[in-house]
Amino acid sequence: MSMWWNIGSLLGLLLMLQIITGFFLSLHYTADMTNTFSSIVHIMRDVPGGWLFRATHANGASMFFFLMYLHIGRGLYYQSYSLQYRTWLVGVTIFLLSMATAFLGYVLPWGQMSYWGATVITNLLSAVPYLGDSLVTWVWGGFSVNQATLNRFYSMHFLLPFGISLFAMVHLLLLHERGSSNPLGNLNHVSKIVFHPYFTWKDIVGLLLMLLFMLLVVFFFPTVFTDPENFMEANPMVTPTHIQPEWYFLFAYAILRSIPSKLGGVVALVASVLYLYVFPLFSFFPAVHTSFVKVSQYIFWLFFVTFLLLTWLGACPVEEPYISLSQPLTGLFFFFPLLYVGMHALWAKVLV
Repeated sequence: MSMWWNIGSLLGLLLMLQIITGFFLSLHYTADMTNTFSSIVHIMRDVPGGWLFRATHANGASMFFFLMYLHIGRGLYYQSYSLQYRTWLVGVTIFLLSMATAFLGYVLPWGQMSYWGATVITNLLSAVPYLGDSLVTWVWGGFSVNQATLNRFYSMHFLLPFGISLFAMVHLLLLHERGSSNPLGNLNHVSKIVFHPYFTWKDIVGLLLMLLFMLLVVFFFPTVFTDPENFMEANPMVTPTHIQPEWYFLFAYAILRSIPSKLGGVVALVASVLYLYVFPLFSFFPAVHTSFVKVSQYIFWLFFVTFLLLTWLGACPVEEPYISLSQPLTGLFFFFPLLYVGMHALWAKVLV
């Protein structure tokens, strides 16, 4: 197994780091609209080591999603969804819970982008037919993002990581039923080697490299992933010029904006993540492993470039030509599963 199989253990360690740093931050955080922003300043300036915990927690979220996207990409490339479909389904659930946790956490600093990001994203529920407005009011706990919203977001942000930890343990249990996949797609136990010391040392090397990069960002570029608007306290009377989520949600945000219909955009936004659940269904078709199909590799890297372009477009203003550019890329993003799996099935028939 190559280094791409080390990412899972790194994600587990990062999850532990996020829970620990989050706990220490919660000791000094105040979920009160009038004092929330000041409590963040207090943590950064007055609490011993507070700046380190906050910078580690904030940048740890970015590192977590960066590694998770690599982990999912490896699973798609080497068809882990067909070799370990139950493990894949639990993994996608972890991804969804992580997205929810990250969104809730982004609101807690109560900066301008936090407030308006929460307002825009929760407002998407209003697109639900008949129940939309009631759902938005229920989530807000009022008629706008207010104290009740902040309280429930804080509570949920604190609880969800324990749910992620539970699913992570289930993920590991299911994984060890048949063992990890590999570049050859061979799950025969005869051809496997013991975990220690071979993969233990690989994991340690991966951990050291990850910590080195993390410390580099925390010590020298702690605000590189922070939106400048979030250095200002939330003000309901002043709307930022360009509202956007964190970088790891930008691909979905670009898909949302590319569709003129509000309901259609929300459906596409949800589908852009939920469609990962569909991949195990394709395991019923006869297929050849990606390692042996050159065309499938090209299709995968085309999808990778599409993902990067959508991420870039999500950070661009809502104007031409960015909207027109994102529309064909959205179509390509959703067409990828059929193209990718169809190519594998075609090659299987040709070889037979």
